Amino acid sequence: QVQLVESGGGLVQAGGSLRLSCTSSGRTFSMYAMGWFRQAPGKERDFVATINWSGSITNYAGSVKGRFTISRDNTKNTVNLQMNSLKPEDTAVYYCAVRYAGRTATESREYDYWGQGTQVTVSS
Repeated sequence: QVQLVESGGGLVQAGGSLRLSCTSSGRTFSMYAMGWFRQAPGKERDFVATINWSGSITNYAGSVKGRFTISRDNTKNTVNLQMNSLKPEDTAVYYCAVRYAGRTATESREYDYWGQGTQVTVSS
């Protein structure tokens, strides 16, 4: 069974940057799409970004496009989320997830395993 471990969350001022990482163990990481989602208190889990198996295709939520960048290193079984120009509304628990298919997806129900999440707090 795959395990996903996120890291890199924390407290940052508005306009600052954070880099989240997610390391996968278990099944062959390089075959599968990965995604980042986030959940703010009292809200549903929302799509943030996704990347296909090779890293050649990415997709972003409109609210983060141009500010966030998803990338992956298949040699290290890692997917990253570089977050720039952070806003208070980006505050949430961020989760990475693996989809047992090569293509990207934006719906949480299409992902098979999830990490425990990492807290990102952006102060104004």
